[in-house]
Amino acid sequence: MSLRTVPVTFAEACGFVADWHRHHRPPRGHKFSVGVARDDVLVGVAVVGRPVASRLDDGMTLEVTRVATDGTRNACSLLYAAAWKAARALGYRRLVTYTQDAESGASLRAAGWRVVASRPAQPGWSRPSRPRVDHGTAEIDRRRWEPTEPTG
Repeated sequence: MSLRTVPVTFAEACGFVADWHRHHRPPRGHKFSVGVARDDVLVGVAVVGRPVASRLDDGMTLEVTRVATDGTRNACSLLYAAAWKAARALGYRRLVTYTQDAESGASLRAAGWRVVASRPAQPGWSRPSRPRVDHGTAEIDRRRWEPTEPTG
């Protein structure tokens, strides 16, 4: 009954995110996704893609854009660790993710990540030149995390 990483398709990852993520819809794309299973049951997914912040999109950096689990203990930390291992294996040198300020980050710390920046709340994605629908995640302070293990 131990947890193990498993491959998942983008469609499988998006379906899991749609069912289990607390405040985000599935992402629109990815570089890769990874799952975690107990026995043969999928209990969590991580979706990794290009950084949302254009200043971080240097070709060597990826972002964990979604992590969702069914609440299985240690699934989140296993996903974050697996995402970093896979990103390094693909030649990437940096991996980032964000949490809302009110979230503890316990799973990230357990996986060996650290806070590297605090980001103030933003008014949202909508601009007069490109209106967007607010999905309830604007106006929230966030923290950016990275793995503590150096690249090399």
